[in-house]
Amino acid sequence: MPEPDYDVLGIGNAIVDIMARAEDDFLVREGLNKSTMHLIDAERADGLYDAMGPAIEASGGSAGNTVAGIASLGGRAAFIGKVANDAFGDLYRHDMRASGVHFATPPLRDGAPTARSMILITPDGERTMNTYLGACRLLGPGDIDEAVVGAAAITYLEGYLWDPPEAKEAFRRAADIAHAAGRKVSLTLSDPFCVDRFRGEFLDLIRSRTVDILFANDTELRSLYETASREAAVAALREDCQLAAVTIGAEGALVVRPDGVWPTPATPVDSVVDLTGAGDLFAAGFLHGLARGMALGDAARLGTIAAAEVIGHIGPRPATSLRDVARQAGFAL
Repeated sequence: MPEPDYDVLGIGNAIVDIMARAEDDFLVREGLNKSTMHLIDAERADGLYDAMGPAIEASGGSAGNTVAGIASLGGRAAFIGKVANDAFGDLYRHDMRASGVHFATPPLRDGAPTARSMILITPDGERTMNTYLGACRLLGPGDIDEAVVGAAAITYLEGYLWDPPEAKEAFRRAADIAHAAGRKVSLTLSDPFCVDRFRGEFLDLIRSRTVDILFANDTELRSLYETASREAAVAALREDCQLAAVTIGAEGALVVRPDGVWPTPATPVDSVVDLTGAGDLFAAGFLHGLARGMALGDAARLGTIAAAEVIGHIGPRPATSLRDVARQAGFAL
């Protein structure tokens, strides 16, 4: 088997994050429930964008955040996701490529505009998200680049995109290509809402070995197995999955295999500013470690280091070189 050209290929929603500070009365005027995520249509997205104050615009999306983290660690990363041929699509492509991520998915020429999430940050640090999915939902099997998938040590699939039928076909095609090339496939459950909708399908992906490596947080895992007990959920996971990483908030993470469970403590932080992106960046560190042949405990520790960096500032992507941060922690990257 040839050496991979990429450590990790991410496949997921290509979303531009538009972040602005807002007072609580703005949320009331706009009829928004604080600290929740709202799915909105294009007209509402345009209206809210016009009403917002000065904003920071940057490429986002769960799998996109993860591969950007891998690039920040010094890894070789690629991304497949759908944007439109518009200004936000140009911004997304620029950000991904500028971060060192290979991104060559052809843009959508006609139809829905690029996805965007208007993120309103109130003085207490809470985020209220308003997401228009647009073009990213139109990713299909024709967008899966066989050469890129076959050249990636690990293909990482975003559970948020497991909804449109075309995207499911794209995921399955990518998994088939990866396994035919002797590579690994990973999946993040993304959100308890996703798990509630697709529990049976997610379990089938794991049990059929379509997915080799699973990522979940504690809430998602307990939802997957419909239990209030973390211990029961982990025991079930050991029966179903060859390798999983489960984040458990301030307690850190668990590496789970059929032959055991290994806890990794969280990396301490001076202050938690914004939890957005913590799971995405944990996955970045863990996957980078796996792709580079690290022991599982070291890979998990690298994940907690990457997560600690991102929760120390606003925004779901690294604000400094994760490679430098990891080196300061003793990693030879």
